[in-house]
Amino acid sequence: MTTLAAVAAPFGRDLEAAFARIGRLIEDARARGVELLALPEATLGGYLADLSGGGTPDLPPALEVDGPEVALLAQLAGDMVVTAGFCESDGTSRYNTAVAVTGDGVLGVHRKVHQPLGENASYAAGEGFRAFDSPVGRIGMLICYDKAFPEAARTLALDGAEVVVCMSAWPAARTATSPDLAADRWTRRFDLFDQARALENQVVWVSANQSGTFGSLRFVASAKVVGPGGDVLATTGVGEGTAVADVDVRALLDGARRSMGHLRDRRPDAYGVLAGV
Repeated sequence: MTTLAAVAAPFGRDLEAAFARIGRLIEDARARGVELLALPEATLGGYLADLSGGGTPDLPPALEVDGPEVALLAQLAGDMVVTAGFCESDGTSRYNTAVAVTGDGVLGVHRKVHQPLGENASYAAGEGFRAFDSPVGRIGMLICYDKAFPEAARTLALDGAEVVVCMSAWPAARTATSPDLAADRWTRRFDLFDQARALENQVVWVSANQSGTFGSLRFVASAKVVGPGGDVLATTGVGEGTAVADVDVRALLDGARRSMGHLRDRRPDAYGVLAGV
């Protein structure tokens, strides 16, 4: 069995406060036997404060993959696999980036490819999706809006990902809003995407999200672990917390794919539009 966990928690610009919270989350996760802990998009330095596209954006601090902040995250992770999001600088451009680490260093990096609501005014886009090996199996990473595109998760599944971690700063709807986050239409979309992507690719899906508010945004939380049949195995609901599930990943995947293997039974020759034909 592998113990997987997804976090719903608030993270802002204060890196010292962020690391204090991360330390507490990791300590609690370790006490619960967690082997993979997914933190939200923009864990280190927070997300954008507004998505209207107007005015000067309030940008998070630009960090480097080989910088001291990611090194500290790895140190805190120890023997656990921890994923988290941050604003990456490569010296020229900023990217909305996710990283997976253990105490031995960086396992994988993903730059957000799909950019919603003018996010491209603040970040350059990533260019692809690749899975990577980890102590808990082969993992793929996505960031927030990436999960709205079936091709993104499918690419990771075809690259052998058994577990897909999606880190988000997914807000509630900006129009026709509901005071009850559980009834919000963007909460519903968030949950539907998580379950559909797990089911159609027959993978274990670990979905972390910001909670609380930041700037003009109110986040829907709803961190969860979803099985390859689309079943929610653990969730925080619309509040802050950690969703934890004990999963026999290989047995679940083998069982889900035994009779109806969605990856095996594909017909790429029939998908001309997707191939650009």
